Amino acid sequence: MNLNPFLIFEGNCAEAMEFYQACLGGDLTLTRVRDTPMSAQAPAHLLDKVAYAQLASGQIQISATDWQHQTRVPRQGNTVGVYLNGASYAELRIIFDKIAVGANPDLLDELRDMPFGSYGHLADRFGVHWFFQGEPTSAIG
Repeated sequence: MNLNPFLIFEGNCAEAMEFYQACLGGDLTLTRVRDTPMSAQAPAHLLDKVAYAQLASGQIQISATDWQHQTRVPRQGNTVGVYLNGASYAELRIIFDKIAVGANPDLLDELRDMPFGSYGHLADRFGVHWFFQGEPTSAIG
């Protein structure tokens, strides 16, 4: 399992991550919404936004995205979170359920299958945003 920072930008994710790459070096991967299996369901105004970015430089890993939630608004405090990935659905489920105790119900995206694997998000009882991504539930054997 990996735990690293997760940054959320308002349309300038690619620019920010390219800046961080210039500062830190390493390999940068940028995936636009239009290049994902979710592009068919996404509104047109989201297609050029970054769905997922990752900068890997030695022991440093930073993950990021452009804000895409249709009903929530970005504000200082909800644009930095923790990203827990690289685990099985079962492993994530246990951790998700524990951290979800007392979480804000208005900011809870239940752990579920998405086209890129399992995904969930919540703001814990301390206001820290957690993003979970791992194997799909179909990988449970």
